[in-house]
Amino acid sequence: MKQIIEQFIAYLRYERNASPCTIREYRRDLTQFAQFLTPPGEQTMALRQVDHKIIREFVSSLYDQNLQRSSIARRLAALRTFFKFCIREGLAKQNPARLVSSPKLPKRVPRVLSADEMNGFLDNLASPPSGRSGSRKPNQKERENEKLLLKRDRAILELLYGSGLRVSELVGLDVINVDTHGQLVRVMGKGRKERIVPYGEKAKKAFENYWPVREEMQARTRKPDHEAVFLSSRGLRLTTNSVRNLVKKYARLCSVDWDLHPHSLRHAFATHLLADGADLRAIQELLGHVSLSTTQRYTQASIEQLMSVYDKSHPHA
Repeated sequence: MKQIIEQFIAYLRYERNASPCTIREYRRDLTQFAQFLTPPGEQTMALRQVDHKIIREFVSSLYDQNLQRSSIARRLAALRTFFKFCIREGLAKQNPARLVSSPKLPKRVPRVLSADEMNGFLDNLASPPSGRSGSRKPNQKERENEKLLLKRDRAILELLYGSGLRVSELVGLDVINVDTHGQLVRVMGKGRKERIVPYGEKAKKAFENYWPVREEMQARTRKPDHEAVFLSSRGLRLTTNSVRNLVKKYARLCSVDWDLHPHSLRHAFATHLLADGADLRAIQELLGHVSLSTTQRYTQASIEQLMSVYDKSHPHA
């Protein structure tokens, strides 16, 4: 079972181009399932012996552990994908996970920042307050480093909002993928599907300010990454976790009470385009969604915002 899981992980990594986070979650979910198939002191049940009844028992055990329905649904989705792979490889004849219903989840519409809120947040990045705690003031070298990082981070945030990129797509950008003259970026999305996305004037200006900073970051290390667009202070390609942390850092420094993360900027990108009359199919193409139904979630977010304005403003609401 362990060997089959590793084959599946390799498939996700090299054929599906899955993100490191997705791969980590699939590995954890399937390892838990393999442990369920291995009673104490016994061998792991053969894959061909697993039927929908076994899957239901596994789901029931997850309920007994008081897991959230969303977590159980994710594990069941992982099993469906895993068995689909096993059928393709001739390791299983059927997909027993397809016969087990997923738990019903409440429909949650993410809170999307308004255009004014997003513009105010990004404009405040010009001079955010210092994030250092305590009474010690940063020395000159530290202040210079913070100024450099601010220019890099401004470019990151402007591109996330200006192009709606996934964080994995952003950190995967190479210099060769950026057309500064045409204001376009070529990204590799999910399933190794390539698409071209434009970016606006503010992102263009942020890029212009960042390129000299990137050169300085490269000069700080003996073996810098010459391909990656966004580098760490040590001249290496940024990670997705680094970008998530910096988004939360600036939300904190700008004193905004938002649960802000990179995907928040992607949500805002799509919702604001839709609110200003952009075609849903065009937004689907820009986001790199395979299914239009995925993009249609943003129509629900727009309706929620519209109803909120109505309830606050109309005298007979």
